[in-house]
Amino acid sequence: MTDAPVDLPGWTHVYSGKVRDLYRPEDARPGAGGPGADERMLVVASDRVSAFDHVLSPGIPGKGVLLTTLSLWWFDQLAGADGGERVPNHLAPSHVLTLGADGEANTADDLVDLIPAAVAGRAMVVRSLDMLPIECVVRGYLTGSGWKEYQASGTVCGIPLPAGLADGDRLPQPIFTPAYKAPMGEHDENISFAQAEELVGAERAAKLRDTSLAIYRRAAATAEAHGLILADTKFEFGLDDDGVLTLADEVLTSDSSRYWDASAWAGGGTPAERMASFDKQIVRDWLSAHWDGAGAPPELPAEIVERTADKYRELLARLTA
Repeated sequence: MTDAPVDLPGWTHVYSGKVRDLYRPEDARPGAGGPGADERMLVVASDRVSAFDHVLSPGIPGKGVLLTTLSLWWFDQLAGADGGERVPNHLAPSHVLTLGADGEANTADDLVDLIPAAVAGRAMVVRSLDMLPIECVVRGYLTGSGWKEYQASGTVCGIPLPAGLADGDRLPQPIFTPAYKAPMGEHDENISFAQAEELVGAERAAKLRDTSLAIYRRAAATAEAHGLILADTKFEFGLDDDGVLTLADEVLTSDSSRYWDASAWAGGGTPAERMASFDKQIVRDWLSAHWDGAGAPPELPAEIVERTADKYRELLARLTA
């Protein structure tokens, strides 16, 4: 694996996903209740990039910092900086974000001292949560796998949609299309709302749906004010010690969301021109054209790596300007 987890003083590595590495304090007491160091965790965003369930080589330089900076900015907005209602999140209580003149994230509190220098800028100190096994996907526009399903059946994740929609069209209203978070190494599975209710209960499933849709609408309005379209996104939630539904992991980043340029989308042209996204779509397109899916994927060319990094940087600059 490229950009493998590193040994960090004061922290013990416990898990790695395709992009993020998770650490517990060395002195943590698993299962112990009450406040203390054992409730804190360190989430580190790597420069790894994945596509089609493979981690690719090389990574995207600076990607971990860009993802973390954007997540922190969005957590800050959703905590009330945008004037809206506060959405509880998993950041440790005193983890306060400011953005410097250079656009870099600064944390002005004692938690900075807990983040080792080796991962500075790409790590968040968070509270441990009881994570729910559902990815909360919200789609405001028809594209990707949803477009493929719509062409075949007129539905997206089983939800009927009006006839006559085209790839990239705005939906009459955003839709909630949950997925089951499969164990590591397996594919996440799109599920119906009824299946979500079976997994977490009817009341909690409704809360997940309503909260996800409310956050999407709020974020889409913010993106629109910066000349961007938030086509779709996914959220993850957990429960804190008091059972409060809490936003976790990353939020509204280039890895978890599909952003388009609003002017390009409105200007017509080919689907590729209208829906050029600020994420790793460049990587997916190149890989689709140069790999048949058999064996190990080829190494990414330097030009593809740099173009992808440029897109991540551009999105951060435009949203936080």
